[in-house]
Amino acid sequence: MHAARRLPEHLAAHAQDFAEGGRTPAEPRDASTVVLLRGGASSGPGSLEVYLQRRHLDMAFAAGMFVFPGGGVDRRDFDPDIDWVGPPPARWASVMGTDEALARALVCAAVRETFEESGVLLAGEEADRVVADTTGPEWEEDRRRLETGELSFVDFLRRRGLKLRTDLLRVWGSWLTPAFEPRRYRAWFFVAEVPAGQRTREASTESQGGTWLSVHDALVAVDDGEISMLPPTYCTCMELYDCGVPLDAFATAEERDMVPVEPGVDYDAEGAFLTIPDRLAALAESIGRRTHR
Repeated sequence: MHAARRLPEHLAAHAQDFAEGGRTPAEPRDASTVVLLRGGASSGPGSLEVYLQRRHLDMAFAAGMFVFPGGGVDRRDFDPDIDWVGPPPARWASVMGTDEALARALVCAAVRETFEESGVLLAGEEADRVVADTTGPEWEEDRRRLETGELSFVDFLRRRGLKLRTDLLRVWGSWLTPAFEPRRYRAWFFVAEVPAGQRTREASTESQGGTWLSVHDALVAVDDGEISMLPPTYCTCMELYDCGVPLDAFATAEERDMVPVEPGVDYDAEGAFLTIPDRLAALAESIGRRTHR
């Protein structure tokens, strides 16, 4: 069983208590995650690059793990007054199987969290324009105030005369934290290409740096024990393996099954481990053969 799916002792104990009826499942918190993409050294399998951040070792959730930018939905993400460009909330709701209010909040959270954690902003002054640079001190102050909650995302965009460019996002899918976990999320994954002129930077207080890796190198690094990832991050990299360029990922996203993935738990002589759907287990075996030839 792959080490990335082996449960540490404290979570194994939680899983056992849950199985024996000793724990009540925590209510999942809605969250948005954005897989930032850029072209790699080639357009062949495994070359597409993704932006990853390593979470601080003292974080309560996913400490030390390499993750995509993202976070929980804030109550202010539900503000209906946001200046919106692209598919309307009703369209997003239809794709994700949610109501319009939650769909709007999830998309807003995706863009807000991406800016807070990486400095990349999917917004522009017009429907066909996007901010070219967000690295100046005034941008950094706004980013800091968003992260601390001093400034709402709607007010931030309004004051700068910007429109949310939802057309720059595509839904990739969603994951639900296993029922035995004490901290649970219903996380929606989106894909987006980094806009021309913008660049990622070490911005988030929750991480200790960010890096771009090809999906091939990211998977190999996890398999070789050089870095750690949660299953949703690892599996998303696997699913992107045959997308040579960002546009391939966008096209693939349009055809994907939006049924949420919820890992289970099983046991062997070494203890407890996560189980994932058969299609992902089969993909892991296939990609593993290709990355370790």
